[in-house]
Amino acid sequence: MPDKHSKFGRNPGAGESKLILPRRTLLKGASATALAGTAAVAMPRYVYSQQREDHPLAGQTIDMAILGIAGWLPSSLAVQMSPLFSEYAQERFGYTAEFSFADAPFSGLFQRAATSLATRSQEYNIIISDSQWLGALASPGWIIQLNDVISQNPNLDIEWYGPVVPNTYMIYPDGTDQIWGLPQEGDTIALFVRKDLIQNEDERRAFRERYNAELPQTFEDFEDLTMTEFEKVAEFFTRPDDEIWGTAMQYSREYDFCSCYLYPFMFSQGGDIWNPETGQVEGILNSDINAMAMEQMRHWLRYQPPGAVNYGIAEQIDVFTQGKVATCFQWAAVGLAMITDEMRDQIMVVAPPKHGVGDAADRIYTMGGQPWVVNAFNDEAHMRVSIDFLNWWYLPEVQLEFARRGGNPCGRDTLTSAGFDDLQPWFRAFKFMLEGTRSRDFWHHPKYAEMLSLQQEAFTSYMTGQTADPMQALNFAACGQQQILFDYGTASEGPSRACRGISL
Repeated sequence: MPDKHSKFGRNPGAGESKLILPRRTLLKGASATALAGTAAVAMPRYVYSQQREDHPLAGQTIDMAILGIAGWLPSSLAVQMSPLFSEYAQERFGYTAEFSFADAPFSGLFQRAATSLATRSQEYNIIISDSQWLGALASPGWIIQLNDVISQNPNLDIEWYGPVVPNTYMIYPDGTDQIWGLPQEGDTIALFVRKDLIQNEDERRAFRERYNAELPQTFEDFEDLTMTEFEKVAEFFTRPDDEIWGTAMQYSREYDFCSCYLYPFMFSQGGDIWNPETGQVEGILNSDINAMAMEQMRHWLRYQPPGAVNYGIAEQIDVFTQGKVATCFQWAAVGLAMITDEMRDQIMVVAPPKHGVGDAADRIYTMGGQPWVVNAFNDEAHMRVSIDFLNWWYLPEVQLEFARRGGNPCGRDTLTSAGFDDLQPWFRAFKFMLEGTRSRDFWHHPKYAEMLSLQQEAFTSYMTGQTADPMQALNFAACGQQQILFDYGTASEGPSRACRGISL
């Protein structure tokens, strides 16, 4: 009896991309608001460099569904660019791919995906996942492991810009070679700066007279800046009577907002959040260094507008574009929303400052961004189109078009191509923050949602003043997370006796 999957297993000819693995083999390894209205850019017609190939889906129409993040530019770009793939598939493969899209906010997207996948549904064929969800999606067998897919599709065997890329968007468990995602959008924290203020000669003169120092003027100036030095800049531009403040960060309890902005204070000064090998949290998260980091982050509220304790991505976009802050710590992914056409010549995007002093000063910020993941319950046709789509997405011309529209690719060839840094004002800072150890991700654990919810409650309790002692907040989070990981079987030890009765 012939193998029913044999039509997917032929060897490619010269110049052709390889076909996907049979589905049974694929499954073997599987155990913000301001952006919602982004206008579509006119789509060029590409002459792709690859030859027409015989395809088992030729002549068919395949309805595809992508689940993405509501109000998030990188997700909306997938919507805007999907007709390019449809054109490509028709010309090269002879089939028609028609796309529909669903979305949900960051705080609700995982639940929407999980609710569907738990029923073994192929309602969403491809999903834009947050990086922390890899373990929660992979462990129950809801998404396909991509190692074999990559080995059979050389176009997906990409040299990434740095190790932080696969470690963030692709691998679970951490430290293994198991690949579950491919980067859809790279993202790092950057500092958005109003040049019209810091390069104003009157402001420079006044700053010099007040601090006997120079306002930073160039990317290189900010590259060497510490938070202690930057505090002078923030203080200088904090002028409540003029309704302008020095900077803005994220303190919101929603999703991971506060955590992602507190982590740089911790990581850069030697703090950590857990031991991923042993699952130990207690004694690591609740450290003196991390308590100091929490105090520092709350201290910075004095240079931010009233209500900053509730700031998330959208609120930061609002105050920056309205001219209420001189600088803003913000995700590079929302660069197009942060820099309106009218402001484009007035904004500089640089590396965020180092933490600490002297030779000990360091810069380790939180990674953002999202990977593509593929539904493990796709039938053969939808699985095939999903892999065709990913092969197309990583073509050099497609990655550059993604960049031109405001997306952040991660491939080394793309990021080092001639003129790349000039495509968007934040690209130089984005690349800088991908290098070395300047950025890092956090948990990819299946229990990330419970750990995050508990942590956000604790961190924001301190930031809002509900909890007076940062160590109390850290103890509460550490004890609760230790219990979560012990109950799951990751940690060999439960919370210590010191955790008994702990509360905020």
